[in-house]
Amino acid sequence: MSDADRSELRALPAVQRIRLLVKALDGAKRTNEALAQCSDGEAMLDVLLDASAKLGLGLSRNELANTPPIRDWIWWKNKQALLTIGDNKPRYQQDGGQGGR
Repeated sequence: MSDADRSELRALPAVQRIRLLVKALDGAKRTNEALAQCSDGEAMLDVLLDASAKLGLGLSRNELANTPPIRDWIWWKNKQALLTIGDNKPRYQQDGGQGGR
């Protein structure tokens, strides 16, 4: 890939570069295995940053962490709620006591 091609990719909005990364990950056995073996979202970000660099996408850690679907994959790996409602409890914990009456 030429420097001009890399510059063009980096000029795209983060959402489009994330789509390109996700498409490239489809069928990328080694990268997917590495992601599956990650202990947390931070380790996933390290793998994804490396993949982004190899593809010339120039995504930042912040862009990866805050753009769907990568953001959601990291949330799932960390088991953290994206949104909390009242009492700073994740929604799934708030709903736990309902329906048992």
